[in-house]
Amino acid sequence: MPGTVDTSFDVRTDAAGRDPDSHSAALRGFHRALWSKPLPRGATFDLDGDLRHESTLGTFQLASDAITNTYSMRDRPRALVEARTGVPQHEIDAFYDLGCTVGAYTVFPRPVHANGRRRISINQARGMHPRIGDRFDLTLECIRRHYLGMAHPLEPAFVWYPDFFDLFDDFPGYVRFFLLEDLVTDDFAAVRFLIDFDGFQRTPLPLRSADEYRTYMDRSMDFVRARNSRVDRYVQAA
Repeated sequence: MPGTVDTSFDVRTDAAGRDPDSHSAALRGFHRALWSKPLPRGATFDLDGDLRHESTLGTFQLASDAITNTYSMRDRPRALVEARTGVPQHEIDAFYDLGCTVGAYTVFPRPVHANGRRRISINQARGMHPRIGDRFDLTLECIRRHYLGMAHPLEPAFVWYPDFFDLFDDFPGYVRFFLLEDLVTDDFAAVRFLIDFDGFQRTPLPLRSADEYRTYMDRSMDFVRARNSRVDRYVQAA
């Protein structure tokens, strides 16, 4: 393991007020430590300090991505603002703080260039798609469907990154590699959604009521805490 991982560390600390995904050296080091390890088929996926891997497997340039979103900075739609104001601000602040620990982050490939054009990244696509809304549970459902050959909203972006998904063989392989077991059922057959799922038909935003926002918040925080604990166990066993 290239370095240590501190699941209590607030990655805003060394980002100097900027986006930790791009500016936290500690977070980058945590990613390198966690994801430099054997793949399902046995080959080691070593990452350098820039989260780059190059071997007979191919060349992969990865980037950090936050996988929780409090939506606390959004001033629209109005229904979201109203739902959020039904939850005490100190609870939302605690949600935001927890989302700045390593359990609330993963990595995806940086944008590729094809046919002379820069293609959209997975990170960008999931943040911009109106049926995903930057929710990681919905992104993970797209990944599950990708491995099963099923249609999903992020398919136009995923098509540019087949080599990345091939590294993990299948959905259980992807989930295990990135320590995401707490967001899926024990048999890997389904995602544990943060709010009720209706097949990508409704808005992904938790805006129907304060109760829905709280459910989204509580389940998100439960997941991050569980993943941080899973990270700790992984590091201790390595």
